Amino acid sequence: MSGRRIGGLFRRVVQEIRRDHRSLGLLFIVPLLVTGLFTFILREGQTPTLDLVIVNEAGLPGSVISSALTTALADQDATVTQVADEIAARSIVRDDSSRIAIVLPAGLGTGNATTITVITNGLDPSGEGSRVSALRASLLSAVTAGFGTTLPTIEHDTVYGTPSDDPMATFAPAMVAFFVYFFVYLLTGVSFLRERTGGTLERLMATPVSRGEIVVGYTLGFGLFAVAQVAVIMCWVLGSVEVPALGPLPAFSLGLGVPVAGSPLIAYLVVVLLAMGAVSLGIFFSTFARTELQIIQFIPIVLVPQILLCGVLFPVSSLPPVVQPLTPLLPLTYAVNGLRQVFIAAADLGVRELQVDLLVLAGFALFFAAIAALTIRRDGV
Repeated sequence: MSGRRIGGLFRRVVQEIRRDHRSLGLLFIVPLLVTGLFTFILREGQTPTLDLVIVNEAGLPGSVISSALTTALADQDATVTQVADEIAARSIVRDDSSRIAIVLPAGLGTGNATTITVITNGLDPSGEGSRVSALRASLLSAVTAGFGTTLPTIEHDTVYGTPSDDPMATFAPAMVAFFVYFFVYLLTGVSFLRERTGGTLERLMATPVSRGEIVVGYTLGFGLFAVAQVAVIMCWVLGSVEVPALGPLPAFSLGLGVPVAGSPLIAYLVVVLLAMGAVSLGIFFSTFARTELQIIQFIPIVLVPQILLCGVLFPVSSLPPVVQPLTPLLPLTYAVNGLRQVFIAAADLGVRELQVDLLVLAGFALFFAAIAALTIRRDGV
């Protein structure tokens, strides 16, 4: 081995990276920004606000427990409202996902085994789980302080869907949205960059073909494969095929088998619109890249903040107030919300919130396609 040749290669790599400002930023600046944002969310995230609706079927013992619970939650700025029955409570929770209903059953406080039902909306499983966890200790403390009797069982119920121990039931909408967005962006960005570096785009720009026609044509071409990719992912996530034991191989299943309360076709429509937005986004950012590595370098800037701010990892309601206004500006917010509406609440195209999600996702796709057409340069690379 020649130390001189090795030293020459070493100097070449150092000089190339030193001249590449994007690589330097990825090495030294982006990690600080991403880890800083992650730490800020963990440290400054809001404690879940408990907005309670109580159904008192226990009479006087229930009133005592309600008063004790209100006192126990005083330092959390909780609000406690009494309603007549469980039907009214479920209606309130259905219309306002931030509220939790508590049903205090008859026989509570008599020493007999009873079950207190805690009802949440069901559309934000991770956020509601943190609220229920925060409520559980205070609720049991209120029962103990009021009567000191046998502790009741606390059962979590939801208006939409069914509480499940399967973590995929909680994370499937966010997981599907993020991975489709990630892979479609990567596919489009790298493929369009190859069109530029190969000279194809430069030759097209020398013809009467307009920039808008180029973007629309490439969007439709990449979009075809994105739509096929979405179909494969949705079939994998929603479907499950049981394969019997074959010789020494045990029985197994193909597919995740995640239940969906609404129409799989509507869920597919939500993801397709998100994918088309990712196609436009990939074309846009590829116009600023010179190598495939630089396409990847945009991921921490474009995608990682969306993971942290759009309800994929953290409930939006628990984010620090200073970053919550950013969530409506990010496409994944609407995709995750729309998929939760379909997966959990069985929403159809007549639901206004889902209509808004679909329109905004389509708007993002058109917006990025428009600015991609404006940023394509005749000089190519």
